[in-house]
Amino acid sequence: MKPLVEFCASNVSSYSKETMERLENDPELDADVLEYGCLGYCGECYMAPFALVNGDFVTAETPQELFAKIKQQLREEQADMDQDWPDE
Repeated sequence: MKPLVEFCASNVSSYSKETMERLENDPELDADVLEYGCLGYCGECYMAPFALVNGDFVTAETPQELFAKIKQQLREEQADMDQDWPDE
């Protein structure tokens, strides 16, 4: 199953557009990157860049930092999955 990174449309227009575009164009990333009208984090939406990574709330002070945090979380989750499913 592919990882899922979700963005709020209001947050994209205010803060996270650069992050979303970088993820969509990242040749190393094998994840679904989606934008929704609302993710239910309205208080956070107008304060800082954020996304949901496999349902987990990830926020940062800048779009660049958010990109790095998302990539790190995806790497950690992949490592955990690889550990749970060793090659036979």
